[in-house]
Amino acid sequence: MSRKLLIDTDTASDDAVALLMALRHPDVDVVAITVVSGNVPLQQGVINALVTAELCDSEVPVYAGAGNPLLREPAYAEWFHGPDGMGDQNYPPPKRAAESTHAVDAIIDTLDNVADIEVVTLGPLTNLALALKLKPSLAEKVKKCYIMGGAPCTIGNVTPAAEFNIWVDPEAAQIVFQSGMTIEMVGWHLCRGEANLRPDDIDLVRSFDTPYAHFTIDCNHTAMEANRIQSGEIGIPLPDPTTMAIVLDPSICTERSNHHVQIETQSELTRGMTVVDQLNVFDDERNRDVWSPGGVNGPEITICWKFDVKRWKALLYRLLQ
Repeated sequence: MSRKLLIDTDTASDDAVALLMALRHPDVDVVAITVVSGNVPLQQGVINALVTAELCDSEVPVYAGAGNPLLREPAYAEWFHGPDGMGDQNYPPPKRAAESTHAVDAIIDTLDNVADIEVVTLGPLTNLALALKLKPSLAEKVKKCYIMGGAPCTIGNVTPAAEFNIWVDPEAAQIVFQSGMTIEMVGWHLCRGEANLRPDDIDLVRSFDTPYAHFTIDCNHTAMEANRIQSGEIGIPLPDPTTMAIVLDPSICTERSNHHVQIETQSELTRGMTVVDQLNVFDDERNRDVWSPGGVNGPEITICWKFDVKRWKALLYRLLQ
């Protein structure tokens, strides 16, 4: 029986590859794609999601959602993904449009009516937070929520303390992380180092000579150069596809543990920081009065610390052929 996924995305180049992986996996039914402002403005993200679905011959409904964070001005990552978010490859416009229903309403309806639904978030958490604010009981309807976001090792990619998706809308992240939903956080750290598609990996992907393989490399053309500038690494970083690999095969994550997590919303220095209680000091009576914001620490979150790079790449390659 196919697993059912709702994917919430701020569709740019790495999101597109993650969508492609889910749409092409034989054991997955993507019930809906909801789009949020993040990497690119909302409408560009919608176009990119539709282009990707079209490439995969999928008629999955695509819904436009929040164009702004809950309390803050929108911020984009066009310098990393290109002005169109897809490496400026001039892909033809999609043949269909997004659905007329707002993404937040689509999330509520889907979670209410689809049994055993799993949620995968690839962008800021604004859409999901809005849905939870309208209907908090939705948290109980989700079998599991995989969040691509955060920097549990405290090496950020937009500030030293924060990963982009959480930094863009930290208030939304706090709502989601405190919702009681079963959450696995897959941080930005996993896409670094050997997890990058290195030049040899890129040559291998090109050798598949499929539309999916060329799309994966082409739309990440700008991201590869931005990665060299930002991280000093030669290769294509794919945080959303590494998350999707763990969604599709949870055993690819080789080290995970459960911890209380707080999202910093007050400080500009550490805005969006995912403060992970890795040593579980909250449960130590000596520290309980020191680190317990508002006296409530919230549910534990599963953190994926390490994953199998060879198996992640093997899964990606299989889905690109």
